[in-house]
Amino acid sequence: MSEPRPWHRLFGVSLVDFFRGAPVLVELEKDLSLKQQLLDVVLIRKGAGLLSRRLPDGFEELAAHNLVSFKSYQEALDGWALNELVGHYVNYRKQASPSMQELLPETDFRLFAVSVRFPQVLARQTTLTPVRPGVYDVRQFTGTIRVVVVHELPQEEHNALLHLFSARTDLVRYGAAHYRPRSEETSTLLLQLFQRYRLEVAIMPDPLQELARETIDELLKELPVKERIKGLSVDDLLAALSPETRAALAQRLRENGAAPKPGGA
Repeated sequence: MSEPRPWHRLFGVSLVDFFRGAPVLVELEKDLSLKQQLLDVVLIRKGAGLLSRRLPDGFEELAAHNLVSFKSYQEALDGWALNELVGHYVNYRKQASPSMQELLPETDFRLFAVSVRFPQVLARQTTLTPVRPGVYDVRQFTGTIRVVVVHELPQEEHNALLHLFSARTDLVRYGAAHYRPRSEETSTLLLQLFQRYRLEVAIMPDPLQELARETIDELLKELPVKERIKGLSVDDLLAALSPETRAALAQRLRENGAAPKPGGA
């Protein structure tokens, strides 16, 4: 099984795009301790104004500080994962408050756990109270954690962002077709996401592999040339050319005095 962290990073970056232009600050992989422990995403409301977009199911009522844990299709959301999220909340609340003697009120914080697949283990460990399709509440210690299950969310436009992280072909296809980008970097984000699917073909169903390949080809056509060649070395670029094209390029460089002639000193 490959390292899951890139999925968490992509999930966070997708939320950065979703909230672009909204009064919500998105912080990624926030380090909360001396021994590095990363909280996937923090959504910070900036002001009390109404948001101009409909949020994915389960996220309708954001507090001032919203801590989000994400579990990809490779990972299990269980009781330990929720305990870890509560631990992150304790550390974060201390850091966000004016002092240890003047902690911000509990109502300023909400905890979210997004799981691509239904958390079977968690359902055996505790009670998941249904709120709406794909959305549950779990009582944990003194508060409630909102659990959002991607595979159970309706195929509606406001859920398209989360469907991009599904392991079901129909949901990924719906997400790719209906997500409304809010920044020029979104095509690059989607490209990275579907490249991630392609890298993990050994554990993905054939239809999703094919969708990933098709989507990568489509996204590459839309990207500006500078974006498509970003990170490629000169050798990489030359290797992508046909022998005829390389020969023509070499001839042009020689004509312009930029390359030595064959057999020259």
